[in-house]
Amino acid sequence: MVVRRHGRVGAAIVATVGLLVCGAPLTGCSGGGFALDGARSGSAAVATLRQAASTLVRAGSSRARTSMEMATGGTRVTIRGEGVYDYRERLGRLRVTLPQDPSGAEEHRPITELLAPGALFMKNRGAGVPADKWVRVDTTALSDGNLVTGGATDPYAAAELLRGVRQATYVGRTEVAGTPVRHYRGVADIGLAARSATGDNKASLQAAAKGFATAEVPFDAYLDDQGRIRKIRHRFSFVNGRQKTAVAVASTTLLYAFGAPADVRLPDTKDIYAGKIAAQ
Repeated sequence: MVVRRHGRVGAAIVATVGLLVCGAPLTGCSGGGFALDGARSGSAAVATLRQAASTLVRAGSSRARTSMEMATGGTRVTIRGEGVYDYRERLGRLRVTLPQDPSGAEEHRPITELLAPGALFMKNRGAGVPADKWVRVDTTALSDGNLVTGGATDPYAAAELLRGVRQATYVGRTEVAGTPVRHYRGVADIGLAARSATGDNKASLQAAAKGFATAEVPFDAYLDDQGRIRKIRHRFSFVNGRQKTAVAVASTTLLYAFGAPADVRLPDTKDIYAGKIAAQ
């Protein structure tokens, strides 16, 4: 996802959202039985959070909003996404919007991203890719496991990071978009999450455990009375080959409208771009 930017704002986006792609091959229970009222001690909070991903699978699907904030050189930029996710099939579709330049003009059309086990597909990617073609990226080959590269954290990967919770505290009751939730705060270990993750998320998180400045990821998670994640915010410290110092990346995912239709169709092989992606 390479975009033409100038100055430090451009450096922030290029460093954290897309130049990795150029170097990558193109190829508890739900319902009333969920005992959140008892999940206030440290050990109970950890146990509750570690099963959040499984609870999403039982929920089936939802709509999602994402935001990714990056701060570098005194500049803060935000990339936003919106779409749907099927937790049983682990397929999602997001419309990702890049920030405007200082003049207010939008420099790139919104990018459509399809999230799949072990893969990220992008359309309207730019950088010489035909408008009607998709770019496929093997997320297990990315040094961040696609937790930040696509400009949006895969909602299920965000939940699976909680399988690596080492410590957590119950903060208290609050609301997210009008829904009563319980707020937890803690630290997850990417390596531990990788060992407990399912399917291709295991390989992606194993890559991420090596690619971040630290394997420890502070988070705030907000769970509803059924144990479903309504909001989760991770704070990553990311380094790639173009940066000598770590870039602070805050990824927030909002989940709502559980059970919403999530018909996600992956592109045919003939629609996937196999050519060279231009550097910008």
